[in-house]
Amino acid sequence: MLSIKKNIPSILKILLIIGFGYFFWLMLKITLEYVPLDPNVSFLMIKQTEVHDRPEYLWFFYTHVYTSIFILLAGFLAILRKDFRLKNFHINAGKIYIFLILLFAAPSGIYMGIFANGGFLSKISFIILGSLWWFSTFKAYQLARQKKFKEHKQWMWRSFALTISALTLRIWKVIIVYLFHPNPMDVYQIIAWLGWVPNILLIEYLITKKHI
Repeated sequence: MLSIKKNIPSILKILLIIGFGYFFWLMLKITLEYVPLDPNVSFLMIKQTEVHDRPEYLWFFYTHVYTSIFILLAGFLAILRKDFRLKNFHINAGKIYIFLILLFAAPSGIYMGIFANGGFLSKISFIILGSLWWFSTFKAYQLARQKKFKEHKQWMWRSFALTISALTLRIWKVIIVYLFHPNPMDVYQIIAWLGWVPNILLIEYLITKKHI
């Protein structure tokens, strides 16, 4: 029994890696739908007003989609805090994660939030999400520069909780549509908040309880 208890953290880590790997593969499939560039596929099919009326929208969209897949991977590898026998791997993965969010993914996400489906409630949620994503990532970067590594770690967890909203949003969408069959616009308003609010509340709880 004692041996089993000692192995529980390792088992949880393995399950976490397997779970992330599966959902990362799903996100990669979604990303590849936009290769090569085509404004008439998948999500863009319901954003034709923006595609035709705002030429910059596509560039913000592609910037967000193409960088987010690398951010997911780099963030997960950085959170694992392992170097995998490669010098400074954790540091370099963290740098890629922070650089892509601050300069590309968060600003483009905020812009896209202005035109989100689902009306005002969805728009304000995605704008807040993008702003918190940028801020939490910047704080993590700032604290690392100051060598305050405990606080850096906590802010990186906050940032990553917002990063994986790309995954949790889609999970909630499947659950809600399967169980309740709501109006599509209602779905957007619900998942716009469910995608990230529970994530950040969970992380704050873990930080408060000193688990992180």
